[in-house]
Amino acid sequence: MHTLIRELLSSTPVLTDGAWGTELQARGLAVGDFPDLWNLTHPERVGEVARSYAAAGSRVILTNTFGANRIRMAEHSTGDNVAAVNRSGVEISRAAAGTQTRVFASIGPSGKLLMTGEVSSEDLLQAFREQARAMATAGADAIVVETMSDVAEAALAVQAARETGLPVVACMVFDSGKDKDRTMMGTRPEEAALALTNAGADVIGANCGQGIEGFAAICRRLKASTDRPIWIKANAGLPVMVNDRPVYKTTAEQFATFLPGLIQAGASFIGGCCGTNPSFIAALSSALNRPQLQTGINTMK
Repeated sequence: MHTLIRELLSSTPVLTDGAWGTELQARGLAVGDFPDLWNLTHPERVGEVARSYAAAGSRVILTNTFGANRIRMAEHSTGDNVAAVNRSGVEISRAAAGTQTRVFASIGPSGKLLMTGEVSSEDLLQAFREQARAMATAGADAIVVETMSDVAEAALAVQAARETGLPVVACMVFDSGKDKDRTMMGTRPEEAALALTNAGADVIGANCGQGIEGFAAICRRLKASTDRPIWIKANAGLPVMVNDRPVYKTTAEQFATFLPGLIQAGASFIGGCCGTNPSFIAALSSALNRPQLQTGINTMK
């Protein structure tokens, strides 16, 4: 296990952060605009998001770099800014983190499908390499490959991230099938855990796709299929559209009630995805510090 991951896990679970996209929208990002470019055009607002999560109790915060790979950025005619956007994203979170919080840089999917030939494995690998190198150069503590539907694409991103020497987290989205326990490509948690373990990920998990009520079962299946720590970041339920904007109905307090179940299922890193915000992290932190939960955690160790 990587030294940093072992250090973080000396006190578990580790609280990560919540959503970035919806938080940037609350600060003026228009629906459909490319969030990552705000690292260059509105760094102060991106920094507000990072600082708010650190203040709420996140021991790990991510970066506003989810879509900052050459393939996705080319669709916004910004492909030449890959290094600058990624470096700035890490530097913004790094400045907000201070000395108590770690920065795990975010790599999301390319938006292209390998299986249909929209993109080649080599093109994906080179795009993820370029992104990961910029993140490492800027001082990221680790890299999170997240919101992946295709385990083959995830494995390529893990390969690229591992070449930096940083710890690597790899997460899939399980929101398909009648039980909402498969990726869009039909991959089950057990299959994903095996593939991502073999790819060399230091931490394996699930994020996005569905509300937190479905994550304990997925977490349990991931935990049973790998010796790596498990990372969980659930949505605040499924959104409804109000005035062309997604509105999430799950409250921070409701979200936090699922914390004991996730810990019991084996989650080591816990945070939120779409629709969550710093109040969700604060609620998780408050729940985590309750004596009865601490007693339960100590019993499991």
